[in-house]
Amino acid sequence: MSKLAIHIENISKVYRIDATTGGAVARTLQDDLVNLARKPLRRGAATTRKQEIWALKDVSFDIAEGEVIGLIGRNGAGKSTLLKVLSRITEPSAGHIDLYGRVGALLEVGTGFHTELTGRENIYLSGAILGMRKSEIDRKFDQIVEFSGVEAYIDTPVKRYSSGMGVRLAFAVAAHLDPEILLVDEVLAVGDAAFQKKSLGKMSEVAESGRTVVFVSHNMGAIKNLCTRAVLLEGGQAVADGDVDSVVQQYLVNASEKGEWHTNIAERSDRKGNGAIRFTGFELRSPQGDLVDAAVSGEPVDFVLHYQRSEVDIQNITILLWLRDAFTKGMLRLGTDLTGQDFSVLPEKGELICHVPRFPLRAGRYYLDFGADIGTVKADRLIRAVTLDVIDGDYYGSGKIPTHSNDGDVLCEHSWNLGANG
Repeated sequence: MSKLAIHIENISKVYRIDATTGGAVARTLQDDLVNLARKPLRRGAATTRKQEIWALKDVSFDIAEGEVIGLIGRNGAGKSTLLKVLSRITEPSAGHIDLYGRVGALLEVGTGFHTELTGRENIYLSGAILGMRKSEIDRKFDQIVEFSGVEAYIDTPVKRYSSGMGVRLAFAVAAHLDPEILLVDEVLAVGDAAFQKKSLGKMSEVAESGRTVVFVSHNMGAIKNLCTRAVLLEGGQAVADGDVDSVVQQYLVNASEKGEWHTNIAERSDRKGNGAIRFTGFELRSPQGDLVDAAVSGEPVDFVLHYQRSEVDIQNITILLWLRDAFTKGMLRLGTDLTGQDFSVLPEKGELICHVPRFPLRAGRYYLDFGADIGTVKADRLIRAVTLDVIDGDYYGSGKIPTHSNDGDVLCEHSWNLGANG
C-alpha cells in the first residue's frame, strides 16, 4: 500500500458575510477598530444580519505519496480555498488535515515573498521556510534564476517586479527547492505562452521524480497531460474522485447540461462593424456533437459560431476565424473565402460550423478572433473573443508526441523516402 502524503478529513470552511455592509466579518484588530469607529454613523447597525457562505463542506479524501492529482470545478467551487487550507494559509472551520512532508505552494503571484527583499533574498527566505540548509539552496540557486529569466533583476526588491516577473520567480522557487508536496493554483495563466509551456514541462519533471503534486486549473488539457487522478468540486463539496479522464468527462457533461460551455459573447461592447450579422456565442464540439473544452493535436474538432443577422442584404459574406498566440501572433486563419463556400442565404439566427479534420497546433493556450465581412465592409469583429486550450496528441499516428519546445507550434503531415540516387 502506498504511503500517504496528504490526509483530508471532513474539511469545511465557512465565511460569514456582514449583510449590512456587504463585506466579510472583520478578522483583524484593525478591521474591528475601523468598524467600531463607523458604528455610531450607521443607522440600524444593531440589526446587522450575518450570512454564511460555505466555501468547503465536509471534503474528505487521501492523496498517496508521488500522486499527481488535479482539482477541477467552476469558479467558486472551493478549489483555491482547499489549497489555502492545505498550505496553512487559512484555517478550516471544521475537520483536519495531515501532511507528510514539506510543502511548497504557489497559490498567487509572489505568494510568500517579502516585497521589500530582493529576488535573491526571497529565494533564500523561501528555502529556509521549507527547512532547507543554505548549502542546499546554494546548489539550486543558479537553476532557479536561469529558469525564472529575471537574472538582471535578481538583486532588485520584488516590489519593483512586474506581475510576470513575480510569477516566473515564484514558480521557479516553488518547483526547484525540492518540496515533497507541491501545491499549484492556476497562477501559470499570468505568464506568457512560452513560460506556460516551460512551467508545465517542469511540473512534469517534478511529477516524474516521485513528488506529490496537487494542481488546480481550468485548463483541462493541462490536467489531462499532468495528472493521473482528479477530484471534482461543486459548491464546496467533492462530487467525483477517480481517474482523470472519467472525472474530466463528468465535469464537461455537468457543465454542458447547465449551458456553461456556451460562451455568451452577445453583450461584448468592444466589437466593431455595422451589425448586419453579429456573433452571439461560441462552442467547441467533437464531430459527434459533444461539447469539449479543448482541441487535441491531430484530432478533428468543430468551431461553432452562434450568430444573429439583421434583415439587410448580406450577399457576398465572408466568415473568418483567426487563432493567435499570447503575443497576438497569427497562427491560423480559417475563412469561407479560402474554402470558396457561400453563406449569403442565412436564417435569421443559427450556427456556423467550421470543421477542422486534423487540428495542426501543438499544446498551449491560444486566442480566437471572430470576423464577418459583407463585401469589403466589416459586419462584426471581435478580438480575443474566447480562449482555446490545446492538448498534445499523436498527430502523426506514430505513437510519438512532439516534446521539444523549439520544434515550432505548427504540425504538418509529411513522410520520408529514400531517393533513387541515394
